[in-house]
Amino acid sequence: MNNILSTSDYLVFLVYFVIVASYGIWVYNKKRSRVVGGDSKDYFLAEGSLTWWAIGASLIASNISAEQFIGMSGSGFKMGLAIATYEWMAAITLLVVAVFFIPVYLKNKIFTMPQFLSKRYNGTVAMIMAVFWLMLYVVVNLTSILYLGALAVSSISGISLEVCMYLIAVFAVIITLGGMKVIGYTDVIQVFFLILGGLATTYLALSLVSEHYGQEGIISGYSTMVDKASEHFHMVLKRDNENYLDLPGLSVLIGGMWIVNLNYWGCNQYITQRALGADLKTARNGILFAAFLKLLMPIIVVLPGIAAYVLWKDGLFQTEMMQSGELNPDRAYPVLLNLLPSGLKGLSFAALTAAVVASLAGKANSIATIFTLDIYQKVFNKSASERKLVNVGKVAIIISMIMAVLIAPHLGIDKKGGFQYIQEYTGFVSPGIFAMFILGFFWKKTTSRAAMFATIGGFILSVIFKIMPDYVDLSFLSSTGFSVLNPASGVYEIPFIDRMGFVFLICILGMCIISKVDNARGVVPNGLEIDTKMFKSHPAFIVGALLIVLITAALYTLYW
Repeated sequence: MNNILSTSDYLVFLVYFVIVASYGIWVYNKKRSRVVGGDSKDYFLAEGSLTWWAIGASLIASNISAEQFIGMSGSGFKMGLAIATYEWMAAITLLVVAVFFIPVYLKNKIFTMPQFLSKRYNGTVAMIMAVFWLMLYVVVNLTSILYLGALAVSSISGISLEVCMYLIAVFAVIITLGGMKVIGYTDVIQVFFLILGGLATTYLALSLVSEHYGQEGIISGYSTMVDKASEHFHMVLKRDNENYLDLPGLSVLIGGMWIVNLNYWGCNQYITQRALGADLKTARNGILFAAFLKLLMPIIVVLPGIAAYVLWKDGLFQTEMMQSGELNPDRAYPVLLNLLPSGLKGLSFAALTAAVVASLAGKANSIATIFTLDIYQKVFNKSASERKLVNVGKVAIIISMIMAVLIAPHLGIDKKGGFQYIQEYTGFVSPGIFAMFILGFFWKKTTSRAAMFATIGGFILSVIFKIMPDYVDLSFLSSTGFSVLNPASGVYEIPFIDRMGFVFLICILGMCIISKVDNARGVVPNGLEIDTKMFKSHPAFIVGALLIVLITAALYTLYW
């Protein structure tokens, strides 16, 4: 592989860097001239200043990173189009968040997730979750995005891993220090490069398949892929599929996949922060725009992986796809990128860097927001000025990024690897958190003790379900599809998406029982302000939402 960038590649990348940095400086200076003394809500949330297209682009830029480009493409190589369910179901999930979640947040003037927990439950629940989220964001998310991103950039450019980490971290800090408004508007450019560079790689991949089989054009390449790897073009896997443990059949449509997506898109500071500074109509339009972009993502991140599989199966990339003597599907995307001609390789290099930097900037801003507004202001300095809060946020950004750079190389992230791993282990906490949020939204009788049960009990239950196969023979569940033989371990296991569904239902049941007991003892929970009229959507949003639902239904019907 040619893992060295040419002069023209560096020029393309330099153009990308100059455009993003210059635009960010311009937005920052324009914002600073209008805000005197430093407004914390403007800095952390860009309150009232992000347009719908900036919100939508920022949502996607924050979401798409190395785990999608590298990990999801690797999953495309391994299991095919089925992995696209994370993207296409996310499009539907975003509509649910826009209609039901965002109105609740905005109506109750909620700007951070711990603030929601404090207002709905109590300060103890909020502080525990604030500390938990900070640890999760710094030690897991920030480090994995930084390390996997640097690993991918290094494999393409030939620059050492350490240098890539430092440069990406510095670039992300520069963007993040400008505040949410700078992040939001520079994300528009990041998404442009992300999509353009991603489409260039997809075009190359399909063209390679077409040429390899003596044909021309990307349409022929796609048709050849469907013909040569028909098993890779099914969205709903059958029980005898070797990847069923990762994507258990209909559960991706009516089961635990909803927990994955609703928790990520609706209860995640990192994501919802983009819309919390806008009015309801603007926020909904931005989320709708993001939903349309999510429908496009599998073309960019999944199809290249399937193309690499087709070519590998026919004898190409045999050496390049190996790592430590074993086939590593996560190498599919870097292998393809290294085949791009000069100039286009620089564009794709910029796209990958844009995805990583945008995600890092979004995550770092969320870390600063939670630390400053939910910990520093409430515990250390309740009378802090607006300028002081902004400065504390900036310090938090720098410190968190330094911590990520220092600890990332020692976590063995590259050995744990892949998109599916990230999803599974995030799933240890998702069911409990989502149960706590969903009942907190829509059932006024939910109490603080019930929320604590979901938070702590949900995690414990997830661990129990994970280790259960080592102590209990679950083969009796195989006829129902809720347990599958894992060839690697030789035992029957519950697919992690189904585990999430079970834990969520148990958490909901436990919360209802605990809340009923507390209610009987005279405990009066804190309710949220809910007005059914706020769930009503404007006509343009309804038309766009229906279009997304129809497109998604058509895709699942076509690739069932």
